Amino acid sequence: MWTVLWFHPATMSTLLLLLLLSNLCRLGQSMSREEKLKLRNQVVEMFDHAYSNYMDHAYPADELMPLTCRGRVRGLEPSRGDVDDALGKFSLTLIDTLDTLVLLNKTTEFEEAVRRVLTDVRLDNDIVVSVFETNIRVLGGLLGGHSMAVMLKDTGYHMQWYQDELLHMAKDLGLRLLPAFNTSSGLPYPRVNLKHGIRGPESRTGTETDTCTACAGTIILEFAALSRFTGDPVFEVHARRALDFLWEKRQRNSNLVGTTINIHSGEWVRRDSGVGAGIDSYYEYLLKAYILLGDDLFLQRFNIHYASIMKYISQPPLLLDVHIHKPLLPARTWMDSLLAFFPGLQVLKGDIRPAIETHEMLYQVTKKHNFLPEAFTTDFRVHWAQHPLRPEFAESTYFLYKATKDPYYLEVGRTVLDNLNRFARVPCGFAAMKDVRTGSHEDRMDSFFLAEMFKYLFLLFAEEEDLTFNVEDYIFTTEAHLLPLSLSTVPHAPSPPANTTSEEELDDSNFDWTCPNTRLLFPDPAFPRNLRDPIRSAVDKSCPRPAIHREPGMGRPPLRAQDFMANNPDHLELLRRMGVSLIHLKDGRVQLVQHATQAVSAVAAEDGMRFMQEMMELSSQQQKEQLPPRAVQIVSHPFFGRVVLTSGPAQFGTDLSKSITGVRGFVTVAEPYSGCAELSNAAFVQGRIALLQRGQCMFAEKARHIMKAGAIGGIVIDDNEGSSSDTAPLFQMAGDGRNTDDVTLPLLFLFYKEGNILLEALKEYREVEVLLSDKARDRAASIFKGKPLPGLLLESRMDVQEEKEDCSTDQTSPVPAATLDQSHVRTMEQDELAPHNEEVTPEEDVGPAIKRNPEPEEEPEVDKDSSRKSVEAMMADWREDLEAFQQMEDEL
Repeated sequence: MWTVLWFHPATMSTLLLLLLLSNLCRLGQSMSREEKLKLRNQVVEMFDHAYSNYMDHAYPADELMPLTCRGRVRGLEPSRGDVDDALGKFSLTLIDTLDTLVLLNKTTEFEEAVRRVLTDVRLDNDIVVSVFETNIRVLGGLLGGHSMAVMLKDTGYHMQWYQDELLHMAKDLGLRLLPAFNTSSGLPYPRVNLKHGIRGPESRTGTETDTCTACAGTIILEFAALSRFTGDPVFEVHARRALDFLWEKRQRNSNLVGTTINIHSGEWVRRDSGVGAGIDSYYEYLLKAYILLGDDLFLQRFNIHYASIMKYISQPPLLLDVHIHKPLLPARTWMDSLLAFFPGLQVLKGDIRPAIETHEMLYQVTKKHNFLPEAFTTDFRVHWAQHPLRPEFAESTYFLYKATKDPYYLEVGRTVLDNLNRFARVPCGFAAMKDVRTGSHEDRMDSFFLAEMFKYLFLLFAEEEDLTFNVEDYIFTTEAHLLPLSLSTVPHAPSPPANTTSEEELDDSNFDWTCPNTRLLFPDPAFPRNLRDPIRSAVDKSCPRPAIHREPGMGRPPLRAQDFMANNPDHLELLRRMGVSLIHLKDGRVQLVQHATQAVSAVAAEDGMRFMQEMMELSSQQQKEQLPPRAVQIVSHPFFGRVVLTSGPAQFGTDLSKSITGVRGFVTVAEPYSGCAELSNAAFVQGRIALLQRGQCMFAEKARHIMKAGAIGGIVIDDNEGSSSDTAPLFQMAGDGRNTDDVTLPLLFLFYKEGNILLEALKEYREVEVLLSDKARDRAASIFKGKPLPGLLLESRMDVQEEKEDCSTDQTSPVPAATLDQSHVRTMEQDELAPHNEEVTPEEDVGPAIKRNPEPEEEPEVDKDSSRKSVEAMMADWREDLEAFQQMEDEL
């Protein structure tokens, strides 16, 4: 038997005591030291691939764009909204990566990186940044780098020239963030101008009224560390004041906090409460502030919150948001991926059982989709399909392995490594997943990927002798930056007395499991496995077919919504009589609008309202039946499967989700391009995949014409210039209102931008082969024809898990009801000419497209030159990359 102790160096009071049975690590086959060494080395190689590509192609920009091999500079790239608030033209990725370099034993690279930061980085840019992101990434990165520099200097071998330069930069940045705290509540504004602060027209900020709970409550570690490193208490005072205010504003009956709060009045703007996005690191910093600073008040507050979380939010293995005033009432039916940090926090708390259960649920979802989707439903379907390479799941895996030494978690880590290499690795780094269902990429590699992911994976597989310093002497911030526990002994200004009330007094008996004896927690060595097996079974069987319910009939209108066809003159006349008109939008869609006063009679007006109501019900029904997106993967020279285009499916023809191999063939442009008549180049189309332009006729008609010509598949390209899957909802092609069983080939839809990439490739190389499938196939196997890439896929397992049922799409999201009055609108696609098609937005909850008093939609502005340059740049990169790959193959 052995003991793991977490203790505070100032008070020597024991925080956690995990007495782990020695035979616990024998639950499964233990991993050999040689295998762990291979995986550790693989982590280092993957880090080198990401870091070197950032330095070669992006530095001094804030982040790397791995698909186009260039840096992301704010203002030069199209705005991504709030996501860009993390970018401040201060070489974000380099600063965020400083202490990762030391942890991975790259001290020479660390010393060079510090010199670059001191020489090149400016913090006085006239730019508005997120207070939260700048604090955890930049201030935390500078403090973590300073901690590592001091530690290395003390060893006498490295950084002997260092004179606290990073600390001076950190204080400069802290002073630039302080104006954000100039509010009556003490809660910071969400944004601040690094040069001009908050007030005045030059700042271009300071008008916001709301901030998220995590944004205001995730300051204390960095600000307190800055105060204690520099001896200036002002930073810690402001961070404590913000935490105190959030504590005072908690809901006193449930002891929960909301997601968004007014920074002036303290009123909760969003009253849903969970442990994921918007709140997550607030709870994390309460517990870690106790560990770092030794103030019992933080632990008391955390324990009170934690008891409420376990009472209301935790429904093992699920963690579901609730309303703070009615905590027994669920606030949503889905979970976001940020809650994956919570099992790791539970390990620090000492509550291992629910940590095992929730982590296992997350692992099973990961195995279904290769990555954790940004959000997934309670029956484990995709709700939001993106995955920006978040590290929270790896973080919890590391902490659970640290607490249990169960080799099962080493295998979980191996899965994370394999999936990153197989699905996210690209020639210029690692690309975020745009859609986990299709394997399509986003041109994005966030700084937290280098700051966090590789730290936790390296520590998971490293032995104690692999580390140059004792990690137990440090606390990880939410960005995984390392702050020394010795800061607790540094003299600091006394904390103001807390305003405690009788309801805040702790009953210690409620928390006697804080330091559990695992002889009771793990009654036998198989205990963790017994917790995991039922969860694995529950996730595997979680694909129920949603029942479709209709309200009892309200009478039959003269025209049924399901029978309506927009190209039928009789139907249009019936709509006119009912006061329903069609509005043609610029993007090719049509809106149905009902004005009761324009109907020919009161009875006709009532029929019109019933028709619109039926259309709403049909929309709601079809939203539950949406098909997931498909993939068009360019597999021929010089792409070799590395280019995956997100495509929309058809509600007819071959179901690619039921095809193991997909449909593979060379593409050719149909003549006529619209595909609305018999093809004049049928002989050339035969045996190929036909490219068609959207418009002029029904999708099913296009499919029948290319089938007659002998095509094996079809790709319809949008004619709306500038459209892109980056900005538009997924498009799903409907039938023509007739039986489409005669269509037996697959038909996919590409927006203009993605279609143009395919057309440019065809123009450049003439013979282009693509794979039409439900998701991207393994790229490495395509590139190397079975040969492993040296140093890339060390011992990686290439098994592909097949699912018996399609669990990839959220089919259970509730559709909000709409109230009809004098004017109603229904939006549909003109090409379908029938209400069978709905635009699907995988990233959001989208109800039926019904509006009141519709406003004209604006045509999106598109920079045609930059789009063309982007395609040409990609072509050049691929050609250069191919030469490198061919050279590597010659050396094998």
